[in-house]
Amino acid sequence: MTPSGPPITPAGMARLRARYDHLLGKERPEIVEIVSWAAGNGDRSENGDYLYGRKRMREIDRELAYLARRMKALRVIDPARQEERSKVLFGAMVILADEDDQHMTITIVGDDEQDAAAGRIGWSAPIARALRGASVGDLRTVRLPAGEKEWEVLKINYPDP
Repeated sequence: MTPSGPPITPAGMARLRARYDHLLGKERPEIVEIVSWAAGNGDRSENGDYLYGRKRMREIDRELAYLARRMKALRVIDPARQEERSKVLFGAMVILADEDDQHMTITIVGDDEQDAAAGRIGWSAPIARALRGASVGDLRTVRLPAGEKEWEVLKINYPDP
């Protein structure tokens, strides 16, 4: 893990590691077994199990290579260890209000673990970039595809250490 790579939370890294381990330890061996069995059945050009198995094995190998490169490049940052808790930084859970007093709660996480539907916003997303360094009471304008929107920071939380 490089000290200057893209950030990720410990939980996000654990999910990437679990996916890698699942592919390498469970899914790939199962596919290898199917391909070996299918290859022993004769004509490979018309053997659906063999052709699909080889295709799936290439997909798994590509994903394993991607995950290995990604995990090596990422920098794990534990939000619970954040010392500057009065500003929006990586790992912050932020409660925002827009001009219509509509509230929204987001957590700023690594780009590899973002899930907008669950309120986890990637570090390089426009709203996360606009909020970086903000304090409670600050107004921040976010440029979205639908136009600009202004948000007020109501509360900033970090996980307990």
